[in-house]
Amino acid sequence: MKELNIKKALPIIKMAIEEDLGTGDMTSEILFKDDTIAKYNIISREEIVVCGMDVAREVLKHFDRRLKLKVIVNDGEGAYVGCKIATIEGPLRSMLSAERVMLNFLQRLSGIATTTRKFVRAIQGTKAKIYDTRKTMPGWRILEKYAVRCGGGYNHRLGLYDAVLIKDNHLAQLGRHFYPKLKKIIEEATQVKGAKFIAVEVDHVDDQLNHVLKIPGVDIVLLDNMGQWQLKHAVDMRNEMRGKNRKPLLEASGNITLSNVSAIAQCGIDRIAVGAITHSARSVDIALDG
Repeated sequence: MKELNIKKALPIIKMAIEEDLGTGDMTSEILFKDDTIAKYNIISREEIVVCGMDVAREVLKHFDRRLKLKVIVNDGEGAYVGCKIATIEGPLRSMLSAERVMLNFLQRLSGIATTTRKFVRAIQGTKAKIYDTRKTMPGWRILEKYAVRCGGGYNHRLGLYDAVLIKDNHLAQLGRHFYPKLKKIIEEATQVKGAKFIAVEVDHVDDQLNHVLKIPGVDIVLLDNMGQWQLKHAVDMRNEMRGKNRKPLLEASGNITLSNVSAIAQCGIDRIAVGAITHSARSVDIALDG
């Protein structure tokens, strides 16, 4: 699993601290002396996949470098109800000031990792892999995509800058007889430096996919909002036209849920893009207990 580059997450961490702390924690400053030292536990109150420990450590460091985090359950590992996932030791006043910001990150990121793991488990035994999308919270993308990896999923493109993806709206502008224009565009796309892949989205098998499969240079074909029989038809068409190399990869997307993802994977699809693992993931229940 690719690790989190914590430096890229610093802007959102600093913004969250400024948003909550402002000019200072009035309550803690009244109640506790700065030299009061305590040790608290971070507890999972439900079954989760842990994510965000490096972020939690960074939050604590920004509040008070004397706060020390000891991780017990690492990112990507599971925790049961009542499980102690980490301990914090240091000045109590600073610890309680940092509590909400730290927990907000842990709860949100662990929620995404936990949701992703559910989708990954649902397709076990198939060759398909779960991918995220760009449907992320503004400013949180690097963190949310890291959480997807912690849950066992994979990252799609990070943004508009690292891959070529010709979506249905783009394709519509090429007109009904799009093949010659698209072929030329793909030829140009293969020369773009830094592009991780070239993908084309289609929403019809017989009217679009059959043409796209004839174009060299396409790495992935997105099959948008297709039913199971259409997906199976697409897989058969790809295998028949392209033979044993099974390229380009076929990716299902649109209205993917836990109730249908297993059936979709069993159609022979290579990739399944699930926006819900980020945009609809529920924050999990994690607490700081003395």
